[in-house]
Amino acid sequence: MMNDSVIVWVHGDALSPTNPALEEFPGAPAVFVWDDALLRRYGTSLKRIVFMYECLLEMPVTLLRGDVAAQVIAFAQAHDAARVVTTDSPSPHFESILTRIEQVYPVEVIVPDELIDDDVHLDLGSFSRYWRTAQKYAFGRGGD
Repeated sequence: MMNDSVIVWVHGDALSPTNPALEEFPGAPAVFVWDDALLRRYGTSLKRIVFMYECLLEMPVTLLRGDVAAQVIAFAQAHDAARVVTTDSPSPHFESILTRIEQVYPVEVIVPDELIDDDVHLDLGSFSRYWRTAQKYAFGRGGD
């Protein structure tokens, strides 16, 4: 399919200009949806929200706010998309949003190259705890 029939859904676990979905579909309309309920549930700090916003400013995305699945579906409809493309996430919340979008649109989930092996336990409760473990394995270091 051509890019004009695709929209890219960017989520909080893939906030990078080198997001694989954006790279695979350059020029495709892309959207990020602020999930206020999730941010409140996680107790996300203003500092983290500002960091996310600064990351998003480096990306070719439309910023929306509200129910993520509903906003992604509406964005896809507004752009006459035939499908939604996104980048994989380990979050169970991602899976529930994905399931709702898939009721309306086919979704292609691009799995990025792994930063670290699957068998390493990562604490996803905070970025600091996650990164303390991940940085040991990042960039081909292999835990050395």
